[in-house]
Amino acid sequence: MKDGYIIGVDIGGTKIATGLVTCDAEVVERVVLSTPTQEEGDWVLEQVYHSIDETIQKSKGGLSKIIGIGVVAPGPLNPQTGVLLYAPNIPSFKNVPILKSIQARYGLPTLVENDANAAGLAEALFGAGVGCNYVLYVTVSTGIGTGIIIDQQIYHGKNGAAAEGGHIPINYQGPICACGQRGCIEAYASGTALTRRARDVLEHRAKTPSKISSLVAGDLAEVTPVVVSQAAELGDECALALIRETGEYLGIWLGSMISLLDPDIIVIGGGLSSIGELLFSAIRETIPNHTINPFPEQVLIVPAKLQSDVGILGAAALHMQQPKTVTSDE
Repeated sequence: MKDGYIIGVDIGGTKIATGLVTCDAEVVERVVLSTPTQEEGDWVLEQVYHSIDETIQKSKGGLSKIIGIGVVAPGPLNPQTGVLLYAPNIPSFKNVPILKSIQARYGLPTLVENDANAAGLAEALFGAGVGCNYVLYVTVSTGIGTGIIIDQQIYHGKNGAAAEGGHIPINYQGPICACGQRGCIEAYASGTALTRRARDVLEHRAKTPSKISSLVAGDLAEVTPVVVSQAAELGDECALALIRETGEYLGIWLGSMISLLDPDIIVIGGGLSSIGELLFSAIRETIPNHTINPFPEQVLIVPAKLQSDVGILGAAALHMQQPKTVTSDE
């Protein structure tokens, strides 16, 4: 196995990133193709095939050196059957038998997983969570996703639908989330939510100057989390308050996650994690007031380590996770 490669495929809303990964978790080749989101689902699958074909061509030894394929995608899916139920940012990609299709085409062991679950596994195996038995992975970007890793295995729950932590409400009377529920943490602390709050605040404080506005020349439609972060680095009070508020929301929610899971570590990735210590300090300061766990200070709260390759490495990690122990009663 040490002599072979794993192909990791990360299907996203804008691109399909595929990599040739060694069994030491090194990405040695990459292929990035656009996701044909406006086409039928079959076109998306064809693009996945193209990305795999190009990656195989880049491997020394071709198909004979490939020991398995891992595929990750956003949205709910069944990891046993490998059927993607739907992908939020790819409207036509519904009820797609990814595992069956890819395994039939290439004749290789194939594993399929939710992208946040797989990213969490990668961080646990060779990222920020190395050496920890109980890992909670959180990605905070357009939305909020989570993965629960216990003893180097993804926790799926009975039906494979566990760890949808981004859709746990922190206020049942709060704003409506994209999932249809009210008050989910995603509706409060995602990149989308931060952008919305920033625009709302700026619309109602026209007489108080903000560097957020100046960075976008007054066009609030151009406000993004990156702009808010840039303004915060310049010392803008509005931006600093918005980021701190986001960290407090995440701390309230993560306090509950600690009460439930008692993890060794919480690894936070996604675009908002790049804000850095300003966000992380607000999270750490808030958590102790929102958990009944008597040891919150023992839970490490750290940024993700794998960054842009986390999707590819997560897909490859599916072939590296600790085998499930089967007892005599099972």
